Amino acid sequence: MIFRQATIDDIESMHEVRLAVTENALTNPDLITFNDYKEYLLQRGLGWVCESGNVIVGFAIVDLNQNNVWALFVKPGFEMKGIGRKLHDTMLECYFSNTTEPIWLSTAPGTRAETFYRKAGWVQTGVRVNGEIKFEMTYIEWEKHSKNPS
Repeated sequence: MIFRQATIDDIESMHEVRLAVTENALTNPDLITFNDYKEYLLQRGLGWVCESGNVIVGFAIVDLNQNNVWALFVKPGFEMKGIGRKLHDTMLECYFSNTTEPIWLSTAPGTRAETFYRKAGWVQTGVRVNGEIKFEMTYIEWEKHSKNPS
């Protein structure tokens, strides 16, 4: 497995991963466009991918402007191999090397993603209008958790 920073050339493959997931699935694939990925990678934040056999099997994108995780997805069949955790940790390490502002994300309740984020040290701060759970990670909590991962 190779982990590296995402580029514009990775967008099509990242979108394929996004469309393949079964949890937090997109109800309308047209809601996220090539230009959305491009904006997050070039203007708003940074992204990383995981490759297996020259195929992208996971990716993460952080929005440095809005202090949130825009995406963290692993292709079905590649879950439970540490890919999501490595992408998560790489993303937060980079995020907190740029700022000490808290970061947030949201995910559907009752999903493996919810369990993943709780285990990774995220704290629930509320429920969004769409029913998703809102989580937050502070710099202090990240420092503690990154030194003693669960």
